[in-house]
Amino acid sequence: MAEAEESTVKAKPEDTGQETLPGILEVSGNSRPIWIEPDLDFIHTLGKYGEDFYKKCFQCGTCSGTCSLSPDYMPFPGKEMAWAAWGMKDQLLKDPDVWLCYQCNDCSVRCPRGARPGDVLAAVRKESIKHYAVPRFLARWIHEPKYLPMLLGIPAALLGIALTVKEPLGRALGFSAYNSDEIVYSYSSVFPHWILNSFFLFFTLLMLVAMIAGVKRFWNGMKSSVVNFEAQKPVKGIFPSFVDAVKEVITHDKFSKCEQSRSRLSSHLLVFFGFLALTMVTLWIITSGINPIIRGEFVYPFNFWSPWKLLANIGGAALLAGCTLMLRSRLIDKEHAGGSSYFDYAFIWAIIAVVLTGFITEVMHYIRLEPHRHVIYFVHLVFVCSLILYLPYSKFAHIFYRTTALAYAEHIGRMREIERSLAEDEKASKDDEQKSAPENAEKPTGEEAVQP
Repeated sequence: MAEAEESTVKAKPEDTGQETLPGILEVSGNSRPIWIEPDLDFIHTLGKYGEDFYKKCFQCGTCSGTCSLSPDYMPFPGKEMAWAAWGMKDQLLKDPDVWLCYQCNDCSVRCPRGARPGDVLAAVRKESIKHYAVPRFLARWIHEPKYLPMLLGIPAALLGIALTVKEPLGRALGFSAYNSDEIVYSYSSVFPHWILNSFFLFFTLLMLVAMIAGVKRFWNGMKSSVVNFEAQKPVKGIFPSFVDAVKEVITHDKFSKCEQSRSRLSSHLLVFFGFLALTMVTLWIITSGINPIIRGEFVYPFNFWSPWKLLANIGGAALLAGCTLMLRSRLIDKEHAGGSSYFDYAFIWAIIAVVLTGFITEVMHYIRLEPHRHVIYFVHLVFVCSLILYLPYSKFAHIFYRTTALAYAEHIGRMREIERSLAEDEKASKDDEQKSAPENAEKPTGEEAVQP
């Protein structure tokens, strides 16, 4: 008893003389004392997305029991709902399980009280992006509609500056200027190929640095999370864990386990592989000078029947179809799709703006509509730059944070528990089917039926 009292005293925060909310001392699943000081602002922030979940959730466990991906040990999202109701912001933002949820909303549909756990976890993910972002103010801007003109104005101004200095910079670097539109690079009189490559490469690298910094902070946070095996060594190396996580992201294998919103799988696959197709075409173009695969003269823009042009158009069509399905699901099937905010819609409409302006640019290029094609191409470049520049702060960042959480789950053995739970559920389902299936044996007829 004395030892328990001593650990309780040590667990309390030091008295700073400032007034704080009353804390409650509890013990986590690994017997580690936790001092809880409810963050009321955080509770109300999550409540905006989860329909005042803290008034409805009474910890019945239906959400954890109904989730196909939730493991038996420390299952989610039940514990996350309890932490959210207590305002345990720090613990939630470190929790890898928040990112193992795909918001299929099986739990929200079956919640007897309408607390919508799926929407609560989605809100926590938004707050995580803001918390770990580098710099954080850009993440706050992305979440506020009032900053939209500024967010679009920044890439427009940067692109305008780059185009303004293209001639003196080109002369200084020894790049020749094209004086005619009847050339290989049809937009080069206004948008030189070399300066666009340099411009987007620089800001892509800048974005990657910011993204890596945020992911690193997130990884360090997960290492101190309660959802950890402190007495157990990692079961898999970091690199193999990331390889398995990337495979999971590409195949969307776990996403397919969801029952209530299987239609969301199609839209996510269309968007994912649409982006992948456009990324492949972009890399092919910008590496033309050093790409060993390219044989002979490299001609760009591609003609309409070029395999790369076809791949780009198919990728754009897939993106547009995926975003259309997402909008349809969010507007028509709100119960299954979950709550949507400006943060969600801004990302979808940003993708649609990139694709539509790209297709319009292509059409105007073929009909040689001057100077409109250059104007719409500039608008297209602004949207593309916005998508890249704000990737670490928008919903686009999900792919990086979720991949990191999946890798961490593989690293500490959390994913093995999920696989084990899925295997047990599948076995139980097959056993139930065998018990309920009608007997296949044929009943005896004729003489066979009357034989003694």
